[in-house]
Amino acid sequence: MAQNGHTDLEKQLLLLQDHEEKHFMSSEIVRDIIIGVSDGLTVPFALAAGLSGAEVPSSIILIAGIAEVAAGAISMGLGGYLAAQSEADHYLRELKREEEEIVAVPDIEAAECAEILAQYGVEPHEYEPVINALRRNPQAWLDFMMKFELGLEKPDPMRALQSALTIAISYIIGGSVPLMPYVIIPVATKALFASVVVTLLALVIFGLAKGYFTGNQPFKSAFQTALIGAIASAAAYSIAKVFQA
Repeated sequence: MAQNGHTDLEKQLLLLQDHEEKHFMSSEIVRDIIIGVSDGLTVPFALAAGLSGAEVPSSIILIAGIAEVAAGAISMGLGGYLAAQSEADHYLRELKREEEEIVAVPDIEAAECAEILAQYGVEPHEYEPVINALRRNPQAWLDFMMKFELGLEKPDPMRALQSALTIAISYIIGGSVPLMPYVIIPVATKALFASVVVTLLALVIFGLAKGYFTGNQPFKSAFQTALIGAIASAAAYSIAKVFQA
């Protein structure tokens, strides 16, 4: 009987070696890129459109756009850093609290383990050996409670810096797209037309990529992304025209 159990375990291990699950694991990086590129494409685009509506020379629009991209990248990157750092601080606070509870009230924590496992349909006679095994390994017990009771994953120590750099660089890349026509074309009205075409195309491509990587409908995502950028730029252009009049 024990031999059969050992054989089944070996078969399961072999199956795991042969099976490769295709999950996209870098969701946090993708989220940061989406935040940076979407804002980078939209905000400088709206700024350039608004200044074009006020009939400002291309050189002034370009200078203002570069300044906005620089400030926006710093601001967005700092926001990403602080958000990731706050998540890390929260994890450490909860880790310390859970560690203290395992030492102070182990029976209550064991009962919470039983409740968690019962939610997955595990019967008492099945989860009791699991709980006993966890109690013999406090670190594994702590990891289990952090993940399944609190729903918290251990953050990457470099996550805050990585998030800041990813968002900032993505913002700069996105922000450079609507400004490029103003580098080439000296007449603001003509540069605006080129900027609209280039930026809307970039928004569509970005929307398709975003939909693909996030598992949403790519064409719907492309339409929504382009629509938001178009509304923002049209609003900025219209407001500039109203105040100019």
